[in-house]
Amino acid sequence: MKINLVKKLIIDIFLKHGLSKNHSKVCSEAIINAELVGAPSHGLARLSSYCKRIKKKVINPKPKIIVKKISSSVTSIDADNAIGFIGADIGINYAIKNAKKTGIAFVAVKNSGHYGLSGYYGEKVAKKNLVAFCFTNAPPAIAPYGAKKTLFGTNPICFAAPTGSKVPFVFDTSISMINRGKIRRAAKLGKKIPTGVALDKYGNPTTDPKKALVGLQLPIAGFKGSGLAWMIDILSGVITGANHGGKVKDPFDDFSGPQNIGHLFIVFKPNLFVKNYLIRIKENLKRVKKLPKIKGIKRIYYPGENKSERFKINSKKNIYIPQNILSEINKLNKG
Repeated sequence: MKINLVKKLIIDIFLKHGLSKNHSKVCSEAIINAELVGAPSHGLARLSSYCKRIKKKVINPKPKIIVKKISSSVTSIDADNAIGFIGADIGINYAIKNAKKTGIAFVAVKNSGHYGLSGYYGEKVAKKNLVAFCFTNAPPAIAPYGAKKTLFGTNPICFAAPTGSKVPFVFDTSISMINRGKIRRAAKLGKKIPTGVALDKYGNPTTDPKKALVGLQLPIAGFKGSGLAWMIDILSGVITGANHGGKVKDPFDDFSGPQNIGHLFIVFKPNLFVKNYLIRIKENLKRVKKLPKIKGIKRIYYPGENKSERFKINSKKNIYIPQNILSEINKLNKG
């Protein structure tokens, strides 16, 4: 389906579910971006779950968002249980504005929801010639190291920085072996997941995504990944005033109340300590790219380059929508 038609379709669906035209457009842009950068697990596959949560009244389609200025660099935002794209969009825009004025910005968002790809927000910052750290927490999927019950989410972390070129450095990763959205999408499409990424509820390795969803996901690097998940839960949950410690509700299965996810954005100017940042970052990237390569590798990419290339290629093509996801979308559009 043509990109502009998919955008219009998403906007129309969100309008029918009570969102404003502006909020519908913000959501559409984020979802389309996920498809174009090659992350469909965070794109159209999630549209029906957002709409279902709106119908169940655990996402507020008409939020009264409260922005509290704590200082010229620090802002707190209560998203009033808006869809996550909205709280994050407002938060990252305040972070950019504050950092431009003062050099550094801290923005905390609470009472939000799943906001899509962290790299989407990091890239926005880097394209404004600023550096970003983006943190957000998620529903329980990973057991803390030494425990046999899930508590932490896949809790993504993103770092983004300008490079002096059109393609910023954007490192965006969950702290699990694969993100939960990929497992959800595999379950929806009847596909297997890779070995070594999840266990079933009995603690046995599994490639069945449905068994993985009721079991647990494995963190990157063992106890180190568990520690990172904990750190992000503190930053985006404890510090912001959002849910934490396993209290974030699953967006697909738990309709007992809003998710109350937290986001923390830290944004700053790259030239606070050195005036020749762009010269230094270009030198840094060049040194890595000039290293001798192992067999089969023609080019060393820095984080963000691959996604940028996929975006360029996919922007010239139609968006492929699997039949069962297209059926969901058509039902949503009919109301």
